[in-house]
Amino acid sequence: MAWKCTGATNEALIKNMAGHGLINSERVQAAMSKVDRAHYVRSKASAYEDSPQVIGHGATISAPHMHAHALENLLPFLQPGSRVLDVGSGSGYLAAVLHYLVTDTDTGVTGTVVGIDHIPELVEWSVDNLRRDNLGAEVDSELIKMVVGDGRAGYPPSAPFDAIHVGAAAPMVPELLINQLKSPGRMFIPVGTGMQQVIQVDKDADGNVTQKELFNVVYVPLTDRDKQF
Repeated sequence: MAWKCTGATNEALIKNMAGHGLINSERVQAAMSKVDRAHYVRSKASAYEDSPQVIGHGATISAPHMHAHALENLLPFLQPGSRVLDVGSGSGYLAAVLHYLVTDTDTGVTGTVVGIDHIPELVEWSVDNLRRDNLGAEVDSELIKMVVGDGRAGYPPSAPFDAIHVGAAAPMVPELLINQLKSPGRMFIPVGTGMQQVIQVDKDADGNVTQKELFNVVYVPLTDRDKQF
């Protein structure tokens, strides 16, 4: 159904995903509607296609339906005031959507989103994209913080995180990321070197960790800068 969701506008893209059951939450639909994908892609003409797109430096922005899957899965842990880590943050698109899910403008409760990528040029571009999308104040106040680093090691200065999204496939679930999950907390991560599966990693209130296979995917590998190209 995902390939049927392409629209002529951002509004149409989101509406199509909701109509095909890829978005089931009003909160996710509202947050995705606030972020215009055209600000986060290289080809504006292809902004509203439901497909992954190359953004340079061996990286891609995931297809919109994959972002929707991730947001729906992590939603129980994306509440106002939550702290979220986006590994392989690329264009900054998902960091923007996550910001709207962890911030309640009516009550003034604000969460924090940290995006981490090992390509400095992408991090710089993502900040420009966020500013272009009227999120410059959030960047300046570090409610949205984009950093250069090895996402496989997480981001200890802001840990622990209520939710962790990983946007590239790891050969196995990194223990360092599990360690940086709150109790309770959840991680959404593609895993595998051939056949890949999205794994839901849950840590309960007592610190017990469970893993659940969700569905098969094809992602670029979660690696270091030298192996990215």
